Amino acid sequence: MKEVAIGIDIGGTNTAIGIVDREGHCLFETSIPTDTHEQVTEYVADVSTKIKAITAANQGAFDIKGIGIGAPNANYHKGTIENAPNLRWKGIITFSELFKSHFPGIPVALTNDANAAAMGEMMYGGAKGMNDFIIITLGTGLGSGIVSNGELVYGHDGFAGEIGHTIAVKGGRLCGCGRRGCLETYASATGVKRSIFQIFCDSNKPSALRDIPFSNMTSSDVYKAAIAGDELALECFDYTGKILGEKLADSVAHTSPEAIFLFGGMAKSGDLIIKPTKKYMEESLLPIFKNKVKILPSALGDVNAAILGASALVWSELAK
Repeated sequence: MKEVAIGIDIGGTNTAIGIVDREGHCLFETSIPTDTHEQVTEYVADVSTKIKAITAANQGAFDIKGIGIGAPNANYHKGTIENAPNLRWKGIITFSELFKSHFPGIPVALTNDANAAAMGEMMYGGAKGMNDFIIITLGTGLGSGIVSNGELVYGHDGFAGEIGHTIAVKGGRLCGCGRRGCLETYASATGVKRSIFQIFCDSNKPSALRDIPFSNMTSSDVYKAAIAGDELALECFDYTGKILGEKLADSVAHTSPEAIFLFGGMAKSGDLIIKPTKKYMEESLLPIFKNKVKILPSALGDVNAAILGASALVWSELAK
């Protein structure tokens, strides 16, 4: 019987579910819609039924050691999801307890999705052997997980490490959190979209992107234009890297990481985002930190990355 962990990654639209062994091999993967469940109890019941169906079909093959869950606004200390803006269930939800009711005797660990990504990077990716690093998830928003002295930083209330909601531009863009100027309104897929239209307003230079309506624009469109040499698209990536690099310099001063990993859709832009980010970060660093911190793409890639991160939480908890 093979020892496995169940990894669950909860997104606003879909939930990915997988069975992962200690070596990081995803033995089975599936998904269900997240946003079609009006009641959280119905959602947890459906996820649990899916997991039980998988294990029943492989009866005797798996020894489930625990369930790891990555979710937005998850509180590791309390096992709760608290006021997540992109989930339809509002308020404070005792998520771990709901899952435990369906899997009595099996440990359940919950953390936010960026912390899960950091755990996966440390166990299976480019942060193997590193005790101090930061992972930045560049998706619709900007998440972050901070590892210091080999441990995830949670803070006293479980919500430490919200780099995406530090102020990058005072009085700047309106953020979904209700404040203005948060980093994620600039350094994210939606931030890039907002930036390119700002650049259009401030320039008369031609760009193929000008023909795309705002509602249809994606960060992928900006990436493709930049690869093709579009001057305004390249300016957009430079601007994004500047904002991100300057804020990462602050994070370096806080924890002195060995490396900062970029993870998620925006990170697929490679050097288009990494080079300007590194450049502007170095310009903003204290001299004692210069040329010490690497900026690297996540080594997890696309395949099962979110599931690996969630399942890694189980092995980490068992090792304590």
